[in-house]
Amino acid sequence: MIKAIVTDIEGTTSSILFVKDVLFPYARANIADYVRDHADEPQVKPLLEDVCKETGSELSLEQIIAQLIQWIDQDKKATPLKSLQGLIWEAGYRQGDFNGHLYPDAAEKLKEWKSQGLDLYIYSSGSVYAQKLLFAHTEYGDLTPLFSGYFDTHIGGKKEKQSYDNIAGQLAIPANQLLFLSDIKEELDAAKAAGFETIWLVRDSTPDPQAEHHQVNSFDQISLAT
Repeated sequence: MIKAIVTDIEGTTSSILFVKDVLFPYARANIADYVRDHADEPQVKPLLEDVCKETGSELSLEQIIAQLIQWIDQDKKATPLKSLQGLIWEAGYRQGDFNGHLYPDAAEKLKEWKSQGLDLYIYSSGSVYAQKLLFAHTEYGDLTPLFSGYFDTHIGGKKEKQSYDNIAGQLAIPANQLLFLSDIKEELDAAKAAGFETIWLVRDSTPDPQAEHHQVNSFDQISLAT
């Protein structure tokens, strides 16, 4: 019997294109003005100093901005850049420039499962901070009360069995009573190897009845009784 559900975000509850077509371009378009306007603030100043440390150079403010934009264009996973992007996205959410994308079927099913007493958790490669921002600012309102906890790659890589062992251990729930939802086969393989039940979201293709994990097109097709 399923006691709790752990779900991925991109491609599962939310469109992959939201990050690619909304969040990343928004950060690039706003990072210069944001840095100029907030450079001396306590949460921003250390990040700008970290840019200099990472480059090994003393940079002017405009040189820091140029470096950050270059990192964005290179898709570089630089820690100060990721932190600044999170702050810019937070401002965008709060200003109403965009909402966190959520598929309607996911929003409704998550609410239904919560009302049935199931505990819900998020496991995404995006930071816990970014996860909370997305679910706090959806067109369906603030959905963070639905979730009992969040996991990112601090718990381990999403394609590694040990990560799911760690999650089950932290939740103190037997793995066979946990359901993991994702659109990535390798993640589902790792979860299954750890003993989780698994469901594979294939939103843009026809479910394959012979697939290694039960495939569905939407949350509406998920039955916890099977």
